[in-house]
Amino acid sequence: MFTAKYQGLKYSKGSFRKVDDYLTVEEALRISINGEPFTVTMRTPGNDEELIRGLLFTEDIYKSDENKYSLKVIQRNNQKVVTSVDVKIDPKLLRKQFINSRNLLSVSSCGICGKLELDDIRGSEAKLISSEMLDPKLLNKMFIKMNAKQQTFKRSGGSHAAAAFTLNGNLLSVMEDIGRHNAVDKVIGSLLLEKKLKQARCLLISGRVSYEILSKTFIAQIPFLAAVSAPSTLAVDYAKELGITLIGFCRDGNVTVYSKVSNVLIKEKK
Repeated sequence: MFTAKYQGLKYSKGSFRKVDDYLTVEEALRISINGEPFTVTMRTPGNDEELIRGLLFTEDIYKSDENKYSLKVIQRNNQKVVTSVDVKIDPKLLRKQFINSRNLLSVSSCGICGKLELDDIRGSEAKLISSEMLDPKLLNKMFIKMNAKQQTFKRSGGSHAAAAFTLNGNLLSVMEDIGRHNAVDKVIGSLLLEKKLKQARCLLISGRVSYEILSKTFIAQIPFLAAVSAPSTLAVDYAKELGITLIGFCRDGNVTVYSKVSNVLIKEKK
């Protein structure tokens, strides 16, 4: 749990008082590959290997199912938090995306926005074909399970969560981070490290669905993506094109299905 205590001045009922609040930590992590700069990502420290593994996978840099790499910590800050890491990977295992990549700042709100062209995502994998069915009644139970694991959010109110489930509602992984995309990368990275990625059939996120979240879900070949809040127009458009069942506004037992409605068990009212 990475939170820190900060003092604030709270105004309530006509007066001010000092308060101590726990805030979610945000810290830069510089990632290089074989000594070459790759990116700087703003994240919540913790599960850094999962974050890096998932990021390299979802950004189409290192797509192998095997974990043939090593991590070397280059630098830590005064609080002993890792701030710089070098990843050693056989150059033959790196995709061309790394060779052509730009060194971008990945901010916690949006991730590596613009790092991949839309056509790169469209052409990187075949359209996801799945005849699996999801019972929407299970989604509420899944979100309850995810929420129960959000310890950083309970303490700070300032973190997002992502979680991976089987279609039966079995929880495979849940991760928190100040960035939604980081939480997704941490989940996918943990699944890769534990050899469970193919078991993941539904990805849950605690916020809204952007195009980037949708693209990471597609690259991980997870057929169902469900969120507490709304999707963007581009996320819906690409969900339809790429074959992902996209579900938003999962609150209080209600859901809204935006794509591949036929893959959701819907009982018509008589």
